[in-house]
Amino acid sequence: MMQKTYIVIPDDVRFEDLNLSRDPVTSMVEFDMDPLERICEANDLDISALTGDDEDIVGGFLNAWYRAHRESGGAPDAVQEQLLAEVAAEKEFGFANVQTGPSTLQ
Repeated sequence: MMQKTYIVIPDDVRFEDLNLSRDPVTSMVEFDMDPLERICEANDLDISALTGDDEDIVGGFLNAWYRAHRESGGAPDAVQEQLLAEVAAEKEFGFANVQTGPSTLQ
């Protein structure tokens, strides 16, 4: 059984501080590292615990943080909403059948 780890987000760090965006060419998600560094520092964690070789770890953390952010009345984030929609579509239709990133149709 996996043990849950609780991470405290400092009061002065907000989800919006990540400044989530997507590269228009590669669709790669980009964000400011400072909020993650501050969270790790506040929880006595090495930043590599979130940003190591497995991008699913940081993605899972951002999803959990976003869920808590929204449940506490935080504003929607367009990039995170798009990522969540892509994950839902991949689960329903399979990874190969989902185009990620912003639409380029005119």
